[in-house]
Amino acid sequence: MVDNNKTAFTDTNAELSEDLQDNREQKLGEKAWYVVSTYSTHERKAAYNLQKRVESMGLDDLIFRIVVVEQEVPVMKDGLPTGKTRMKNLYPGYVFVEMIMTDYAWYIVRNTPGVTGFVGSAGKGTKPFPVPREQIEPVLKRMGMVDESMYDRYEPGDYVKVIHGTLEGTEGKILSINKDTGAVELETIFFGKTIKVEVDFSEIDKI
Repeated sequence: MVDNNKTAFTDTNAELSEDLQDNREQKLGEKAWYVVSTYSTHERKAAYNLQKRVESMGLDDLIFRIVVVEQEVPVMKDGLPTGKTRMKNLYPGYVFVEMIMTDYAWYIVRNTPGVTGFVGSAGKGTKPFPVPREQIEPVLKRMGMVDESMYDRYEPGDYVKVIHGTLEGTEGKILSINKDTGAVELETIFFGKTIKVEVDFSEIDKI
């Protein structure tokens, strides 16, 4: 998810004020997902730079997962597949960061090379709002990132839509969910007939 073939940079705590360093352990809430804006086409570089900061400054207790949302797509020429593939950024100009929002963590992310700011901040020193769970879940599922807590929102009888995979766009009712394997059995309509299909939990989202 993060391109490691980037120019390294030196990172120290010298630029941080004493107040910010003192507030390192200040926790304003539980970890949540936030959207960070970057320069166009620099998403991977910004994600790499932030990951290096986390490692070099020991921030793994404040900043957790850093995700550039990409999908492998076929390369076409004259309307025909070439047999080659490329990675397509589904959210150009944005990186998703799972973190605990403190003054210290907020400062570190905002001042990472390649990062231009946070989405959802009103400015004037106000911290951004986290991405709601129901909005970040489909994003993570596209990357195959499924948390145990995601299953809590689904149960037999719920209506869902397949958001990617071979049955993308299919809508149906959940008949069963196997948390151990991630298999979900759906009842759907196919050419006017009611049939049962099996999809992976990472492929569905609530309607």
